[in-house]
Amino acid sequence: MNHPEGRWSGLDNLLTRPGRFVGPGFEPGPELRDFLHDDCRILVVGAGGLGCELLKDLALSGFGSIDVIDMDTIDITNLNRQFLFRTADVGRSKAEVAAARTMQRVAGLTVTPHHAMIQDKGLDFYAQFHVIVLGLDSLEARRHMNAVACSFLSYNPDGTPDLATVKPLVDGGTEGLRGHARVLLPGVTPCFDCTLWLFPPQTKFPLCTIAETPRSPAHCIEYAKIILWPREHQDTAFDPDIEAHMHWMFARAQERAKEFGIQGVTLQLTQGVVKNIIPAIASTNAIVAASCALETLKLVTLASTGLDNYLMYSGVDGVYTLTTQYERDPACPVCSAGVPMTAPPTCTLRDLLGLLTLHPALGRLLREPSLSVGSVPLYARGVFEEETRPNLDRQLRELVTGPLVELTVNDKGLVAPLKVQLRLQVAEE
Repeated sequence: MNHPEGRWSGLDNLLTRPGRFVGPGFEPGPELRDFLHDDCRILVVGAGGLGCELLKDLALSGFGSIDVIDMDTIDITNLNRQFLFRTADVGRSKAEVAAARTMQRVAGLTVTPHHAMIQDKGLDFYAQFHVIVLGLDSLEARRHMNAVACSFLSYNPDGTPDLATVKPLVDGGTEGLRGHARVLLPGVTPCFDCTLWLFPPQTKFPLCTIAETPRSPAHCIEYAKIILWPREHQDTAFDPDIEAHMHWMFARAQERAKEFGIQGVTLQLTQGVVKNIIPAIASTNAIVAASCALETLKLVTLASTGLDNYLMYSGVDGVYTLTTQYERDPACPVCSAGVPMTAPPTCTLRDLLGLLTLHPALGRLLREPSLSVGSVPLYARGVFEEETRPNLDRQLRELVTGPLVELTVNDKGLVAPLKVQLRLQVAEE
């Protein structure tokens, strides 16, 4: 594609010249710039404070085809930091407005919006992108996207990952004046589930404090959420993304606060407490998004060595960054070639299913698992349940052969099947 003279001169300085700090396999030339603009597909997940910055940075880095997905609509409280939105946009789709406004500012760019939940899109949708960039504020959403990326991963017979099947993820996150950027290459670097310990548990308040002696606005909001909502809406689950639900919660929290003489309950605070939102700082979003966009450019072009593999940023006292190389969990249930398990040959299939649901790594992912070996179902729920039910009381030595068997585990709660490397214990003589 022909580009205006000098438009991408800065990018050309990176892509058309060799250098001492380039990545392995880097081949300089104008073809790289054309690939970025004409053929490379990037998906931005989230169009909030971080997502707006990501769209801007990626567009100005030469990427010509970007998709953005977000289920939220624009709220008045978003406008102080989500710079792609205006007052007139309140109530409209974040993804649609962000896409349109980015294209207005960068000529020749195509941004395709998707106003949808990430769970509503199938694997075929995610398979079309070269890199997926996350601008999320939810642990559950990150884990879902991590499972999506890992579902494309295949392993060679020698146990090494097939690099052609690696779907790169670039993840950014901010919490006030702190943030992180990380590169996740399933099978190569630790995946999101490998490092769940990085995320501290959410703050919980003692129920007795909430119910009897509230001392802060947050206590009043939690009282409305935990006690009042179930009492008055027994058949309706609270949804923080439904405006009427949130305004009801705000009004009840205000009444509770007035009763105990507590000041400071606002709609914005109610949203923050209910959604576990930490106030966002525009400068932190900009810094983290810039790092994520740069790592995306490195992944696609190899113009520089990439981040290995976690960058922590803090602006609390000056400006501080730290890069850490975290290690993969070889027994990770999401990104490994298979979670190792052992069982005696006399173990029944029913008992094995019980062991799976109690497994420290697998149990939290499974609810009603089905098992198969290759394409042969051992126990399958649904239409094949009656046909495979007799296998539940059969011993493993009757169902599988060999001391090491690769089992495939399916469950309604999984994005993609899990692998289990089952070793049958040989009885001692």
